Amino acid sequence: MIETIFFYLFASVTCLAGLMVISSRNPVHSVLFLILSFFNAAGLFILLGAEFLAMLLVVVYVGAVAVLFLFVVMMLDINFAELRDGFQRYMPLGLGVGGLLLTEILFVFFNRENMPERLDLTTGVSNTRALGRVLYTDYIYLFQIAGLILLVAMIGAITLTLRKRENVRKQSIKKQNERKREDTIEVVSVPTGVGIRKP
Repeated sequence: MIETIFFYLFASVTCLAGLMVISSRNPVHSVLFLILSFFNAAGLFILLGAEFLAMLLVVVYVGAVAVLFLFVVMMLDINFAELRDGFQRYMPLGLGVGGLLLTEILFVFFNRENMPERLDLTTGVSNTRALGRVLYTDYIYLFQIAGLILLVAMIGAITLTLRKRENVRKQSIKKQNERKREDTIEVVSVPTGVGIRKP
């Protein structure tokens, strides 16, 4: 009975938060609603017994959304005075949502001994352990190939951004190591009352 109530609660909040992501005019509010929808989707995964996927959703997607939030703040022209004005108005709602999330996390943390671990009836192990066994035994080569593809994509992105451009200062370690004291420091004797004239 209680799982059904939590299912409808998480599902309705996820749908409403997803609707607010696409209908909100402020990009910062859209990102915050997206974070809320990810947390509630993680709650749905926990109800399904997929704790690993729930934690993966929170760690990967919420972490990526935090980076997206920084990009939105840095790249868009956002009126921060208007955001500060709305801060006091939405503070009770924000504190309520934050308190609800904190209460859920503390409830799971302090009652994890009493919560039954979901076991696969055929193997008798939890789904996280079964997923790890399958991933690192049966699909280890595919897992390594996926990591290699991501590494090649990362190197390709770095290579594309390091194209030669004019008027860009770059570090040259060879020149730094070959530099002598006489090349960088000049001792000048300045008479009293006379300034140094730049060449």
